Amino acid sequence: MAAVVTPPSSWAPGAGDWSGTRPDLVTAATTLRALHRPGDPLVLPNVWDVPSAQAVEAAGFPAVATSSAALAETLGHADGETAPVGEILDAIARIVRAVRVPVTADFERGFRLAPAELVERLAATGAAGCNLEDSDPATGSLVDPGRQADFLAAVREAARSARVDLVVNARIDAFFRSSGTHNALADAVDRARRYFAAGADCVYPILLDDPATVRTFVDEAGGPVNILGNLDGNPGIGDLAACGVARISFGSRVHAAVRREHADLLARLGASPRGR
Repeated sequence: MAAVVTPPSSWAPGAGDWSGTRPDLVTAATTLRALHRPGDPLVLPNVWDVPSAQAVEAAGFPAVATSSAALAETLGHADGETAPVGEILDAIARIVRAVRVPVTADFERGFRLAPAELVERLAATGAAGCNLEDSDPATGSLVDPGRQADFLAAVREAARSARVDLVVNARIDAFFRSSGTHNALADAVDRARRYFAAGADCVYPILLDDPATVRTFVDEAGGPVNILGNLDGNPGIGDLAACGVARISFGSRVHAAVRREHADLLARLGASPRGR
């Protein structure tokens, strides 16, 4: 059945060419969800604009994921929901239109949108999935797990009511925000189970990368797990696959590596006779 979404209002990307339906949304989400295979992970080198997305597709990756930090930076903003949400949505829509593979959008904690509006706006971009994190970008504090589970359940219900599908990757910030006597692993496992029960498709304990702890988390979480990969290969994709991981993304790390290469190039050019 073709997905039927409320026509976008003036904020929405692509409002001028709205056709009334997005028949590929359900298919794209189904394809993206099926790529999450424990032990044979979906690898996502996160992108920040159309050229980087097209490069990922051309390299043979079966899906594209945006990085909130990298995308915001290219738009002139800091990470942490400081960018106007319309600018972020426009950028996501441009990426979706530029590639033929499913796109999942890092949408921070939802830019304080109500679940129904969040789903409508993402659907208007054509995104097949999204990351939603469980700490407050404004304060850095972890959100109560019950409150976050309710939020995720409301997003899932809003997608169902809108007759669209959405692959929800629930980011868990227990390791990112861990301090003092906080038992990050126990908290993360509890949050994972709550979020799966609320309808999340995958959970993402960001900054967890110790193989033994990853394996424990995967065994106890109750569903597909996304791990933040390291570009230096330690642990490598094969190591994380052996732990049963279903998805490996790289956050803003690819963008940071590209920026370092750019800085090195500029330094070399500046050191040339005509560059001085």
